[in-house]
Amino acid sequence: MAGMSMHKAPAIVVLGPGSLATAQRIQLCYPQASIHGLSGRVEGADQLYASFGDTLRTLYQQDTPIIALCAAGIVIRSLASLLSEKGVEPPVLAVAEDGSAVVPLLGGLGGVNVMAREIGEALGVAAAITTSGELRFGTCLLNPPQGYALADIEQGKRFVSDLLAGEAVRVEGDAPWLEQAQLPASESARRTIHVGHQARPSSRDELLIHPRSVVVGVDTADLQGIRAALQAAGIAEQSLACLLAGEHAMADAALHEAAQALGVALRFAAKPGDLRDMLAQALPGAELIEQAGTVIAVAPAPVDAAQVGRRRGRLAVIGLGPGAAELMVPAVKAELARAEDILGYETYVRMAGPFRADQVQHCTDNREEMQRARHAFELAAQGRSVVVVSSGDPGVFAMAAAVLEALHESSDPAWHRVDLEILPGVSASLATAAQAGAPLGHDFCVMSLSDNLKPWSIIEKRLDLAAQADLVLAFYNPISKSRPHQLGVALEVVRRHRDGSTPVVLGRDIGRPGQTLKVVTLAELLPEMVDMRTMVLLGSSTTCQFPRADGEQWVYTPRWYPAPG
Repeated sequence: MAGMSMHKAPAIVVLGPGSLATAQRIQLCYPQASIHGLSGRVEGADQLYASFGDTLRTLYQQDTPIIALCAAGIVIRSLASLLSEKGVEPPVLAVAEDGSAVVPLLGGLGGVNVMAREIGEALGVAAAITTSGELRFGTCLLNPPQGYALADIEQGKRFVSDLLAGEAVRVEGDAPWLEQAQLPASESARRTIHVGHQARPSSRDELLIHPRSVVVGVDTADLQGIRAALQAAGIAEQSLACLLAGEHAMADAALHEAAQALGVALRFAAKPGDLRDMLAQALPGAELIEQAGTVIAVAPAPVDAAQVGRRRGRLAVIGLGPGAAELMVPAVKAELARAEDILGYETYVRMAGPFRADQVQHCTDNREEMQRARHAFELAAQGRSVVVVSSGDPGVFAMAAAVLEALHESSDPAWHRVDLEILPGVSASLATAAQAGAPLGHDFCVMSLSDNLKPWSIIEKRLDLAAQADLVLAFYNPISKSRPHQLGVALEVVRRHRDGSTPVVLGRDIGRPGQTLKVVTLAELLPEMVDMRTMVLLGSSTTCQFPRADGEQWVYTPRWYPAPG
């Protein structure tokens, strides 16, 4: 997405299975994009929806770029009631199902024509660009390329209208991309395109474009002070490329909020010193200006913020859900798309793919949790975007606890400054319960029957108490080759407190190819019916079952509980 000012990942919306292949080709252009498919008609989409119109309107209102694989008229009718101010709309495009046409519909000031050309190039077709200024001049003056910002969109619209009406123009300042444009140029023109970092009063005769060539050194989150310093120095706020702080301030939430309010990146000096030295090292050759305790660096050309210092490293511990793509939460998909390093047990890392060539996979054995957690912090402390993968939910017998344990034990301040987030997933117990009905509809207890990290005596004690308390029981890691007898012992404990008719749900590989679901009674349940990939949901005294129309069984635990006595 080179040259785009788009912040949100696009939504690729498909109506039928015939357009899925085209959607997947477009997704290669935008790896963070999600494919939204119509429920019941499209298999293999990242997300499913029930109503096309409602989905488009919701995405539009969320300012999400929309790539709809359908007729343009359907998109227009769906969004007609929401169309208002042209300057605030996200890019919206219609693409033919077979990829033979790409039509930008809305978002001319949000980069829609750039997207249209990118998609057209990926599909091997010419985009249907209809924007007058872009067709006449070969560039959109109101949407400058990355590294530049327009001062005033409303003034810009009037300026472009004047040029389309026949006014000539001259360019002041350094604007390499305008050299390739077919502008009506004249040295005596009354209209001027001025490119520079200085703040200037708005004028009908002048189009102001600011190069993002300014970096402000900060040690405190003084948003008003930053703005006042820029104003005192005569520098336009739109020229700000990023803020630069010492790495000791990486976890300062107020500093991150200030950068967000200014709409710029927050970077950190690898060798922090006083603000002047810090900026001089980060931007050799830049002019340094001091204003009221703030140091401002003005570079001779746009600054690539990614080349200034380094960003705060990020570590996300994610849950993939049970395995099916549609059961992975959108926040996890977005995190995987932007990750640079993916760590986890090899089976789960493969489930999280496919990955781009630039994404590094670090696969380890399933018993190396602490080593994996420490490695993740080492990578994130270098400023990288790291994901640690778990199946199901990362906080349920998975990697979230190991990552937090590693951080708790560490005295390395760089680890503690990492942006750490735990992103939930659909756990195996919840996925299995949903397939069966609602066996977890009342109080329940989740237990692992593995004694790798806790004594079997503790497991037996907890089983006895949970069964005595009449809780529904969900068993993770119920049996393995190294402990084949333990499930039988566990069932003996439970049978002291449960009737033999108690329903038991056995879900194997739920959410994955070849999934099976079986309902038996506690009396019928044998350990050989279960393996390590089976989730066991053992009902309480109130858990019920009844026949489904397809001959299988619905299982649920009522929300009520009988009063004692």
